[in-house]
Amino acid sequence: MADYKKLAMAALLADGVVDEAEVKLLQKGLKGEDGKYDNDALSFLIELREAAQKKAKAAGASLTPAFEKFFFKVIGDNVLGDGHISEREVKFLTEHLLADGKVDDGEWAFLEMLNKKAKSKHASFDKMYSAFEAKRAKQKK
Repeated sequence: MADYKKLAMAALLADGVVDEAEVKLLQKGLKGEDGKYDNDALSFLIELREAAQKKAKAAGASLTPAFEKFFFKVIGDNVLGDGHISEREVKFLTEHLLADGKVDDGEWAFLEMLNKKAKSKHASFDKMYSAFEAKRAKQKK
């Protein structure tokens, strides 16, 4: 049987970018019946972003603002669904979004947004945030 996720990813990245029209397709196609994005949708988006970043880097380009905005909105809505960042959600972020140990500008803006909007945060979030904040400070030197 065909791997539809790989096929969809290849189709979305055929021209090297995820543009606004493709973002609209993703918005409709990945949403569950409850209007939310489940773990499979989140995993697909993370894989798609990683693949899109590689293509963009090879072409000397960057991800489209439409895709970045959509991507971080979906991840943010998932993490902040109840207003709190749990230990499980911190683990999800570190294992999936921040697994390479680097934080690009979009990821940093996302972490800053989470830090500001969360009603409460597990201590592991503060530890992770501080570690990436220190890495970014070193990178800017």
